[in-house]
Amino acid sequence: MHITIATRKHTQLVDITPQIQQAVTDAAMDSGLVHVFSMHTTAGITINENADPDVKTDIINSLDGLFPWTGNYRHMEGNSAAHLKTSFMGAFQLVPVEKGSLVLGTWQSIFLCEFDGPRTRRVNLTFIHDQQFPTLLTPTSK
Repeated sequence: MHITIATRKHTQLVDITPQIQQAVTDAAMDSGLVHVFSMHTTAGITINENADPDVKTDIINSLDGLFPWTGNYRHMEGNSAAHLKTSFMGAFQLVPVEKGSLVLGTWQSIFLCEFDGPRTRRVNLTFIHDQQFPTLLTPTSK
């Protein structure tokens, strides 16, 4: 399954936690893992704090410092910085699910990291239910 996210800025972190939680609920998933994967080379996925908006700003500003938009890049499309930021942040996260809810820390949210927007982005969700792999996810006794 997938969710679609419309980004509004060139660079932004979009909280997609509610959409993922809704997908978990719709899938009637009790426990297991959800694999959250960006289907783009210029948009990543991360988990970080969502209580203070300055954290998102600091992440964006730091990435701009590491990978400035204008640089000595060879990629002809002019968006090399976006590709580098996505590789640095990563394209996926694996999130536990217990009792039908995403297992995240108090301040954590799941973000789509837009680096070449605004665009419409697709995020693929793969559900791994505990009962699919009981020996992998359930401790065994000897």
